Amino acid sequence: MIPFHLRMTLRRAGRLTLLFALVFGALLLGACNRGDSIEWRLTNVSGHMPDLDFHLVDDQGKAVTGQDYRGKVVLLYFGYTHCPDVCPLTLAQLHVVMQRLGPLADGARILFVSVDPARDTPDIMHAYVNAFDPRAVGLSGTPREIEALSKRYRSAFTREPDKGDGQYEVSHSSAIYVFDRDGKARLLATPANPQDDLVHDLHLMLSLGNPT
Repeated sequence: MIPFHLRMTLRRAGRLTLLFALVFGALLLGACNRGDSIEWRLTNVSGHMPDLDFHLVDDQGKAVTGQDYRGKVVLLYFGYTHCPDVCPLTLAQLHVVMQRLGPLADGARILFVSVDPARDTPDIMHAYVNAFDPRAVGLSGTPREIEALSKRYRSAFTREPDKGDGQYEVSHSSAIYVFDRDGKARLLATPANPQDDLVHDLHLMLSLGNPT
């Protein structure tokens, strides 16, 4: 039997996933019908989402921007280190994806943006993301900066009520945004996509540069 707290987490994730689907519905339908010459398996959002752009702090305490990751294929994901299930599962999956890509993975970076900046300090973020993959970078910022970035990519997150001991959970969208080496938004992955599809599309993007 699924524990009560896990059932509640899954329900919250389901609500956010539904909201995410409704917001992206028309946008993604148009993207899928573009007739792109590249046979992507993931959802093609080329031309329908903004470029990679932010001003945050990385897990070394250094101020960074989207420009600092030009030249790399970027996988952007919103989450937090106290996440009980979705985040660790996603990062573990991305680690396996990187392993399957072999040497090509050196051309990619996983950017894990915290939606819980109050608790996710650079030191905590560094230990967390590096426990999964050396190509992962933890990013944080002020609540206003995180909210602005989330809105930029039509992501969503909600802090749940404090349990009374300073502990709380944050419900959040679980999409992975893929940007090419020029910082252009190209693909969108969701938990419904098989791992093979992500490996296939990243291999194609990393092998061929930025195909159009």
